[in-house]
Amino acid sequence: MNRLLIAVAAVTLLTASAVPSLAADGAPGATVRPDSGMAPADRKARFEQWCKDNPEKCREMKAKAEQRREQCKADPEKCRAEMQARVRERFKKADTNGDGRLSREEAQKGMPQVARDFDRIDANKDGVVTLEELEAALKAGSGPGKRPGSSLRPGAAVLA
Repeated sequence: MNRLLIAVAAVTLLTASAVPSLAADGAPGATVRPDSGMAPADRKARFEQWCKDNPEKCREMKAKAEQRREQCKADPEKCRAEMQARVRERFKKADTNGDGRLSREEAQKGMPQVARDFDRIDANKDGVVTLEELEAALKAGSGPGKRPGSSLRPGAAVLA
């Protein structure tokens, strides 16, 4: 299961960084977009249209994604460590006041997918999300994107 999540996360990262119009929140060079909560079917259709419009870039991106999947199969611990480092980096960037905690407002601005699941991630219900709470929620499978009907992809909130 962890290997599958790592592979999905890798594809998500590659897709987000390679397709600017689909860039997920927080991806390098990306901006927060109003469609970041887009339904998976809509996201897929948009991606397919992008591939039709950009066939060469699409092939390159898919090849990179496949290469990354293979790397993660070969060394899942390395992929996991890289994913955890990205979580910490995104959290630190979203924590604009530097107090080590995300308020709901900081989450909405810097990690919108975390903001959508804020109440579930905030384990002690103190109105802020700590990095430890976020990592625990992701590890337990109750973090961003883990609820039925969520428009989020597994790992997207922390990797994108």
